[in-house]
Amino acid sequence: MIRLVLLLLIVLAGPAAAQSIAVVAPLRAGTIVDADDLVFLDRDTADGFDDARDVIGLEARVNLFPGRPILTRDVGAPTVIRRNAIVPLVFRRGGLSITLEGRALARAGAGEPVRVMNLTSRNTVIGVATAAGQVVVQ
Repeated sequence: MIRLVLLLLIVLAGPAAAQSIAVVAPLRAGTIVDADDLVFLDRDTADGFDDARDVIGLEARVNLFPGRPILTRDVGAPTVIRRNAIVPLVFRRGGLSITLEGRALARAGAGEPVRVMNLTSRNTVIGVATAAGQVVVQ
């Protein structure tokens, strides 16, 4: 409880100079980061976060360990498309919309690019993942 109050006071006060964000306890890849999971380190990291508000609600893409700063590449948007999942592949141009099935070749969060194999033609395309779990190809 005291840790949460201190974290809230620090977050509301804004970032301090030469601080990085880390986790209190090990956090597995695929877990959503919560305010209770975070702590400040007394060192600055070039690719790290210095404001807890930037990390809360993101998904760990790799296992996170205490004492190690969280880097920008270590977290990302929560996954809406998992690797090898069958997803709707949507092609839109003007008033035309074609939807077919594809297999995701990587994981992706909403708004992130993802490679998908068209199951009919076996061609690979790159589209953008939507929050609804579709991949839209332009």
